[in-house]
Amino acid sequence: MANNGQVSDKAAWLENIIKDFIENSPENALQGPFDEKAWDEPLVGFSNGADPIYQSYKEHVGDFHWTPAEIFAQIYPDVKFNDDELTIVSWILPQTEATKADNRREIKFPAHRWARSRIFGEKTNEKLRLHAVEEIKKAGYEALAAALTPDWKTMPSEKFFLASKWSERHAAHAAGLGTFGVCDGLITPKGKAIRVGSVIAKVDVAPAPRPYDTHQAYCLYYSEGACLECVKRCPVDALSEGGHDKRTCLGHLRPKTLDYVKEQFHFDGYGCGLCQTGVPCESKIPSLADLE
Repeated sequence: MANNGQVSDKAAWLENIIKDFIENSPENALQGPFDEKAWDEPLVGFSNGADPIYQSYKEHVGDFHWTPAEIFAQIYPDVKFNDDELTIVSWILPQTEATKADNRREIKFPAHRWARSRIFGEKTNEKLRLHAVEEIKKAGYEALAAALTPDWKTMPSEKFFLASKWSERHAAHAAGLGTFGVCDGLITPKGKAIRVGSVIAKVDVAPAPRPYDTHQAYCLYYSEGACLECVKRCPVDALSEGGHDKRTCLGHLRPKTLDYVKEQFHFDGYGCGLCQTGVPCESKIPSLADLE
């Protein structure tokens, strides 16, 4: 795999990079009093840089939202490429059963494991992004992690209050890995209690099909007019039939959960995730039978 073009099955190779890191790296750890992994086995999917969905994101979210080609050209200004030569590698990191079980019992603030997954688990995700970029570049392909580039940030949005220049969840949606729920969480085959990552590479991989017709297909409320269990789980009424009130949600995260985590668990962190646990879509794509 040392030279460009010598990786025979690029999709399998890229998937193995992600899964091997989560399975075997000591970086996949909750740390503190929990001698255990932060994440279970990932899901991996691929989308193409020429997919019109990325332009639709830009039109929907704002001009500041990058297409894959825009951020690739920013990081590799001297590399000539066509949009369809870019592959976006997306992954889903499912919470462990222990973390979900702990958070399922909470009604106002995050469980200790959940708070650690938000901070130390995301550090694992950051190191996974860097590891994936390094391995891809070793094989002779240009690669980058958009969420770790110097210009990545959240931006004020008239429509959404806040939005980022690159959304990991939307890249995963483009890769066929999930659709959105009332709380804006991504509902995947491993459920909604997850985190998400991605890298962009100039490597030829067939994009995954999207097994859904709409961006909210897996949510029982949007597809069937039923459920709204996530609304009941929110401790600050940031969720409703109208969707996700980001301003109220963020007000709970900071400073309330930040202060709680520091006082109760003695590290600088925050989190919530109550709407991701104790709901039918916690660990799978839900069905109406889950409401019975």
